[in-house]
Amino acid sequence: MQKKGFMAMVRVILEVLFFLDCFAQMGLVLIQMSEHSGLGGALGPGASSTVFGRDEVKDPKRTLTIALAVAFMLLGFILSIL
Repeated sequence: MQKKGFMAMVRVILEVLFFLDCFAQMGLVLIQMSEHSGLGGALGPGASSTVFGRDEVKDPKRTLTIALAVAFMLLGFILSIL
């Protein structure tokens, strides 16, 4: 009986983390889109920032987007099993 209660609590915690991850990722993508909506945005993302485009290796928003996407996929996979 206690194992069911523990698993239900774990599932609820994972679902909350999943939804927080979803909202954080949506907000981050919208922030990135608004930065590149200028005239240089027609030439590609980040073209308005520098002559040769932005340095994607050092971009913390890109790194955070990747981390949130990985967390989204892992949480979705784990929730599908539970």
